[in-house]
Order: sequence, then structure tokens, then C-alpha cells
Amino acid sequence: MDRLDQPVLVTGGTGFIGSHIVVELLRDGRQVVIIDDLSNSHPAVLHAVAELGGAEPVLEVGDIRDRAFLADVLARHRPGAAIHFAAKKAVGESVEIPATYLDVNIGGTATLVAALHDAGVRTLVFSSSCSVHGETDPTPLNEDSPVAPANPYAYTKLTGEQMLARLVGADPSWATVALRYFNPIGAHPSGLLGEAGKGRPLNIMPWLVDVASGRQPELAVFGDDWPTPDGTCVRDYLHVVDVARVHVLALRHLEAGAARVFNIGSGVGTSVLELIDAMEEACGREIPYRIAPRRDGDVSSLVADARLVQEEWGWRPEFTVADMCADTWRYEQQGARLSRGD
Repeated sequence: MDRLDQPVLVTGGTGFIGSHIVVELLRDGRQVVIIDDLSNSHPAVLHAVAELGGAEPVLEVGDIRDRAFLADVLARHRPGAAIHFAAKKAVGESVEIPATYLDVNIGGTATLVAALHDAGVRTLVFSSSCSVHGETDPTPLNEDSPVAPANPYAYTKLTGEQMLARLVGADPSWATVALRYFNPIGAHPSGLLGEAGKGRPLNIMPWLVDVASGRQPELAVFGDDWPTPDGTCVRDYLHVVDVARVHVLALRHLEAGAARVFNIGSGVGTSVLELIDAMEEACGREIPYRIAPRRDGDVSSLVADARLVQEEWGWRPEFTVADMCADTWRYEQQGARLSRGD
């Protein structure tokens, strides 16, 4: 299924995780075509991507919901496979604007799949999320653990998985895999590439960096009364480079007629307070925080049982939470302004 002589299409390839995926694909000798609308990213990141990947990716600026745009890109570049990462991604924001999440994440996925089908592309890696599990007991969570999305974002990811499963069931010429990432953070160890979105930060690590850098006075910790050891939410944090590298493996292991799902995590739970401590150690500064009310759509604990992908693909994360914090701070000091195009 995997054609090395054809480009890989990466939707959302200038974003945080997408840009790191593109680096790993280029390092693997792949040609890469990116589709991105630049709504939450900057084209300047491609300078770092090219330096780290050793080759230039192609950027096509447009919306994955635009069928004519997709058809044109696919006709000109003729990719052999696609990695679909373009989506809106914040739990809290999805509660505020659910219709937009349905439109972009579900509508965009459906439009992309239809365009790929018409172009003869039948290989797709789908970016899913551990949030599909919701408030599920017990953890750690494997691929067969119950799914119960607790917010619109999680619902859109589960719907994407289900769409692909139905697609492959009806047309076994397709090969798909959904990767349920747990919580990607960190930055490239070089310090040249990291998280550089637009607007207010919506995830915890950009907030931690903003507080550590003095751009924000304090971090809001959403609840200290969760059923966890220290009362704050527990997550399975995963280095973004580890996440990126599993996509290279995914392209090598896709099989026609299969719609696989893999949980991608470290198996180690870290609370919000523990993450604050780790970031303070990395940056050598105190990070003030305050306890705020619980946030709608959050769940207490999400930790992975990732044995299946380890057994079948030989993938194991290489980086620790300390590495993630150190690399994030290095990027803040060395590369953040460059990647934002400042």
C-alpha cells in the first residue's frame, strides 16, 4: 500500500503536530504536500521544517471543506497517501462553538475522504484523540475501553473514526488507521520548531510558557477536587516528536481492507501540579497559579495502555515529561519568534 515514490499529503501540516510530522516524513525520504488554511499557524514554520527535514515541503493554502480546491491539489500532486490532521482541537472552545467544530472536523473529514476517493487515493492516517474515551473507569485505557465523548471536540474525533470504519467496511480497497493521541506537548529538541499558534493559547503548555516568560501573570488550574491523587486532572503527556514518528510507522503498516485504531501514549499519568513542577525545573522560574472552577467538558484522568502499537509496530516513546518541558523552554528561548514569523 505504501508508495515511497509518491508524495504524502498532510492536512494541517504547518500546525504544531503537523509540522513535526512533516519533518519526520522528510527525514524518511518522503515528498510532502501540505494543505493548511493558516487559521492557527504561520507559514514561517516551513523554514525550520526544511532545515530539520533536509528538503522543502510544498504548501497549498486552502480549506479542507473546499472540494474544488482539494480536487485541484490532488490532480496536480498525485499523492499516494494522506495524513489528516487539519481540525479544530480545543476542548473548551468546542463547548463554546460546537457547530463550528462539527462543520470543520466532521464536514472537513467527509469532504477530504470524498476528494481522495475520486482521486484514487485509498490510504489515510487519521488524527484522533484519547478524549473519545471521556470519563471512563478504569485507566489506563486501551483500544477496547469504552468510548463516551464528554465534549463536542471528542465527539467529532469519534465520528471521524466511525466514518472510516464504515468506509472500509463498504469499500475494502481503503486502508485507514486512527491514532488516538493522548496529550502531545514539547518541541523539537533543536529548539527551532514548536507550538506557535495564533490568538490566546488554548492548551496548558502554551499557558505555562506564557506565565514563565512573564506574558501572563498566572496559570489557571481548572479544579483541585478531581478524584486524583492531588485533586488536579491527570493526563498522559507525550512528546510531539514521538507522536510524529509514529506516523512514519503508520504509513508502513497500513493494510487494504483494514480500519485500525491505536492508542498512542506513554502510559504515565502526570497531574497538572506535577507538570507545573516539571516546567519550573526546566525554566528555573516559579510559575504562579490559581485554582479555578472546573472547565466544562474536562475529565479527571486519561492515561494510555499503548501495548498494542508497541507489539504490532514496535513503537515506544523515547522522551520523558522532563524532556518535554526542557525542549519547550528551549524553543521559547531560541525559535518561537522565528516560527511565528515575528
